[in-house]
Amino acid sequence: MLRRLFGRQDEKSADDLKIEASLKKTRSGIFGQVGALFHENEIGDELWEELEEALIVADVGMETTLELVESTRARVEREAVMRADDAYLILKQEMVKLLQPDEPLGIEEPRILTVVLVVGVNGSGKTTSIGKLALRYKQLGKRVVLAAGDTFRAAAIDQLKIWGERAEVEVIAQAPGSDPAAVLFDAMRASQESRSADILIADTAGRLQNKFNLMQELEKMRRVAAKQVHRAPHEILLVLDASTGQNAILQAKGFQKASGVTGIVLTKLDSTARGGAVLNIKKQLGIPVRFVGTGEKLEDLAEFDPVAFVEGLLGE
Repeated sequence: MLRRLFGRQDEKSADDLKIEASLKKTRSGIFGQVGALFHENEIGDELWEELEEALIVADVGMETTLELVESTRARVEREAVMRADDAYLILKQEMVKLLQPDEPLGIEEPRILTVVLVVGVNGSGKTTSIGKLALRYKQLGKRVVLAAGDTFRAAAIDQLKIWGERAEVEVIAQAPGSDPAAVLFDAMRASQESRSADILIADTAGRLQNKFNLMQELEKMRRVAAKQVHRAPHEILLVLDASTGQNAILQAKGFQKASGVTGIVLTKLDSTARGGAVLNIKKQLGIPVRFVGTGEKLEDLAEFDPVAFVEGLLGE
């Protein structure tokens, strides 16, 4: 029903099904109550007040909740909607509109070499996400190389090598303590000259957003990338742990200010009931979610689709 309203007659893709399945905990929690509000109440002030309360409790955030409820209510009144079920569909449409990216994902654009930097705090699932991205694009026929740019921890280099082996892609690394920008430089040269790579995905040091020296290092990596490849880095993906809820907003703000994040990889969505924070991230920061980690296996990564997300959040 929602797909037809958005002009989508297609069958659900494998990624759509993964996203919907990963939202089971969120859907069975507070967001399940959102649907009940529209099925049990007539359209009126009480419905809108209860909807506001439910969305705030669901980690959508105060400002985003007020905007969603106001835009939904305004459309219901403007279009003279009488049935609560129809108002519920309008709410879903407004959520989808909020989540739509302003620009398409730039990884697959034709170019000599696509350079992707991956940033995030330790424990967010950053290295695992890099392995999943590598497998995804390898399966799409791309030659992928990984750069072990988190040189501050020997364990991070070893971990990336393990994920590279699992995805069967090459990992370019130097000794622990090496200059991360030098690692990136060597990886870019090798990707262009001897590996004939299509995509280079570079790990970076797991850092808190308020660590000034590490943010300076990240900026240095950006400058090195730009000198070697036209308009690189082409994507800077921030890995966020969905289970941290609104704390993810604080992380994203810090990284956005320091590194110009272009997209988000949301991990551990399947293990939390706090999926509502995704709506607030997009509203507050304008950063689109690009990928969703849907499980622990190497293939458990889905490209984010706003319609599939809303369907998974609220049901069709």
